[in-house]
Amino acid sequence: MIDSTVFENKVAAYYTLGCKLNFAETSAIGRLLGEHGIRKARMGEKADICLINTCSVTELADKKCRQAIRRIAKDNPGAFIIATGCYAQLKPEEVAGIEGVDLVLGNGQKDEVLVHLNNIGEMKKGAIVTSATRDMQRFIPSCSSGDRTRYFLKVQDGCDYFCSYCTIPMARGRSRNGTIDSLVRQAELAATEGGKEIVLTGVNIGDFGRTTGESFINLLHALDTVNGIERYRISSIEPNLITDEIIDFVASARRFAPHFHIPLQSGSDEILRLMRRRYDTELFRNKVERIRRKMPEAFIGVDVIVGMRGETEELFEQTYRFLYAVDVSQLHVFTYSERDGTQALKINTVVSPQIKQTRSKRLLDLSERKLASFYERNIGCHVDVLFEHARHGDFMHGFTANYIKVEVPYDEAFINHISPVVLDGWNTQRDALIGR
Repeated sequence: MIDSTVFENKVAAYYTLGCKLNFAETSAIGRLLGEHGIRKARMGEKADICLINTCSVTELADKKCRQAIRRIAKDNPGAFIIATGCYAQLKPEEVAGIEGVDLVLGNGQKDEVLVHLNNIGEMKKGAIVTSATRDMQRFIPSCSSGDRTRYFLKVQDGCDYFCSYCTIPMARGRSRNGTIDSLVRQAELAATEGGKEIVLTGVNIGDFGRTTGESFINLLHALDTVNGIERYRISSIEPNLITDEIIDFVASARRFAPHFHIPLQSGSDEILRLMRRRYDTELFRNKVERIRRKMPEAFIGVDVIVGMRGETEELFEQTYRFLYAVDVSQLHVFTYSERDGTQALKINTVVSPQIKQTRSKRLLDLSERKLASFYERNIGCHVDVLFEHARHGDFMHGFTANYIKVEVPYDEAFINHISPVVLDGWNTQRDALIGR
């Protein structure tokens, strides 16, 4: 039984590290606490409760989480500090030992935060409440906008793939999802709240339907009928799960944006085998070429991991040559990080930090050239832009359907509206195109 009087006049601050799924879940927690009278802290205001949703995709992510927790505890003296998320799930004792942490909640307990806050007086500092990933059977729904114009709709959680370098199945459990009907209702609610764009999030969203016997393509068809939502974006989806049917549907749908984020991870088939990925470079190339045939204007972002165990110089060069040749828009480059409990640790060949850095820089340079080329092809085009709340000096930003960042002089009337603009050219920072 929740006693809401315990929360009277309480103020909470929320911090998210990591993926869009984490952002969706943090916002959902904030909404839940708000419904019980816990107000969100204003800018610069000291909070009574601080919730940090952590990431653990790399060793660097762990480090950033530790730094963030210490900083937040210092900036909010006396606050009740809750750490949750993947780092908290994978290394709860380590997180509990960070100065300032009062409660560690595993990924399976995120929706139980009110119960634990209700019992603050009985809780020992550094308390740990987690469950084994094999016990994570429930799908916890999340759909919220946070402080942005885009909503994030969680459609799926967990992963059954067990790639050799990845700890996500250990942190998130097996694949599970909500029902199509429940997700459509959440999209309808977002529309009534003024949402114009929804990003579909999850760990392995193409695997949607594992627990309900439904399919991802049927989810897309159902969401496309929701009135009031102008755009949907599909977040990261595995190459082997992007069916021709999905590509063709996005090309013809009323509301789905020509925007794909596809984790390649390596352009070497040998490394893909070591990673235990479920496709090869030929399949990946075929998917990109089909997208380009159907949607020449589409944005295609690609994840790449540099310095995986076993990545020789020749195998890296295969990756570079493959990425140079394939028509994608941007690379998201990650440096391979050793993760406890992963099968990749059994691979003998280790890549030095210096070589990882050199290879990473080469791919980042290639990414910049590809993104600039993609933007250049769109100069002079008439496009529709959804503008966001944030003001950047005298300007504001927004994104086209194909994910081009656009800058225009600030106009409050543009906020959360889709407005037609003409793309004139680069801004001075060369990080956006100027619209008029």
